[in-house]
Amino acid sequence: MKKITFPITEEQLNDLKAGDRVLASGYLYTARDAAHKRMYELLCDGKSLPIDVDGQTIYYVGAAPAKPGYAVGPCGPTSSYRMDKYAPSLLDCGLKVMIGKGIRNDEVIESMKKNNAVYLIAIGGAAALIAKSITKSELVCYEDLGTEAIYRYEVKDMPLIVGIDSKGGNVYKR
Repeated sequence: MKKITFPITEEQLNDLKAGDRVLASGYLYTARDAAHKRMYELLCDGKSLPIDVDGQTIYYVGAAPAKPGYAVGPCGPTSSYRMDKYAPSLLDCGLKVMIGKGIRNDEVIESMKKNNAVYLIAIGGAAALIAKSITKSELVCYEDLGTEAIYRYEVKDMPLIVGIDSKGGNVYKR
């Protein structure tokens, strides 16, 4: 099991291979379909993003409300293919890590290789377990989207698997 920290360093990123199990700690952003669509439209209009994604991580999640004593409620990953239209634009802005579940299309994989980025898999059905690794949650923007707003999470030992590495190694195509 490898330990990584967000924001990820180039050395850590280049050391990850498809199939590696990792425990991630540090800070990441959350964003799902609606937030991705808004960011994509900003980029298409030549405007700045509401967050600086350069070197950052985005987790495709919309957490449930938090129970007392927890930073967030259950927060399992959403299907990543729904962000495939938007991912290459964010990768071109410097995004280094995407976390979700399921396959990615060829355009996203080529963009990951071009931009030296990785795709990590969070296990679907483990939403309550994943929530235990999130120690802090802070609303960043798009509050009107509710659970799909962009949040900044602090995580400690979040269990993940490298789904697609920066060279195109892919656990879905073995």
